[in-house]
Amino acid sequence: MADQEVQAPLLKVVNADATPEEIAALVAVFSALGSAAVEPVKKPRPAWSNPARSVRHTHHHGDGAWRASGLPR
Repeated sequence: MADQEVQAPLLKVVNADATPEEIAALVAVFSALGSAAVEPVKKPRPAWSNPARSVRHTHHHGDGAWRASGLPR
């Protein structure tokens, strides 16, 4: 045990009347809270692969509408 450091307990029961079931319930709750997994960082999706690009848009009307219909939005 010379290699390992002695750590203070993380949980201390102060109520002497606590039943083993109550202590087990507290330990289970604290264990579940402390074991949250870290979500991986998602890379941003490139604009060219965006599914919204395949949706048809309404074309503008008026002067230069034919020119604007071929330009990206």
